[in-house]
Amino acid sequence: MPPADLETAVEGAMIEGLGRRGKYLLLALDGARTLVMHLRMTGNLVLVEGESKLDPSEGRRLYEGERSVSERHLRARFLLDDGREVWFTDPRRFGEAFLIDDANLGTRFSKLGVEPLSDAFTPEALGRMAANRTAPLKSFLLDQSGVAGVGNIYADEALFRARLHPLSPAGSMKPEHLEALRDAVVAALEAGIDGGGASIDDYRDGRGEKGTMQDEFLVHTREGEPCPRCETPIVRIVVSGRSTYYCPGCQVRLRRRPRRRRPKRS
Repeated sequence: MPPADLETAVEGAMIEGLGRRGKYLLLALDGARTLVMHLRMTGNLVLVEGESKLDPSEGRRLYEGERSVSERHLRARFLLDDGREVWFTDPRRFGEAFLIDDANLGTRFSKLGVEPLSDAFTPEALGRMAANRTAPLKSFLLDQSGVAGVGNIYADEALFRARLHPLSPAGSMKPEHLEALRDAVVAALEAGIDGGGASIDDYRDGRGEKGTMQDEFLVHTREGEPCPRCETPIVRIVVSGRSTYYCPGCQVRLRRRPRRRRPKRS
């Protein structure tokens, strides 16, 4: 959506609520409209107030001492009625924002899968998603049409918690694997929330602070370090173009389950 069009559309609007669908952030506005934002890989939304309010034209840094989040990466600035500002910074320019009528939200997100922190995310639901799928488990978890909101970091952490090899075919899981993976996805995401996110590079929270999840990684980015469970060195591979970390000692690689043959007609 062109910035000028978005500016005209949201000027004077009241923010009535905040929400999320998958990796999309939802700002509910008056008039039954929603401002939808996706931070992608390097985007941040930061509340700027008081003495920390900076003029981008001055060339000063929003986060003192950080190399990649200076004002040259400021993409949008929302002025609130109390004088504070919400800044959207994005070094790699992958983020996006668009305005949509609430009546069209369901259609817009119809291709997104189940929310992993909802009651609908059950082992049975996971099994239906994975049935007959030959894709590796890592790729399966990153497919937003199945489970919405799981990214690269948390897929690695979840598979480690579930003791499942990232290259196992998704359709090879048995009921006990489905339950373990469901629980592991929830546990990994909740750990990320408790840690305020992972600030490996650019990510900061709404106050401009780093998260601490990167200090709690079990396998992600820990190539060559001992597994916290069995002390086997962590290995890095590439799956679907994404760096993937796992323990070859305790993450079991499942075999593809053969399809049942239909009985021959006599």
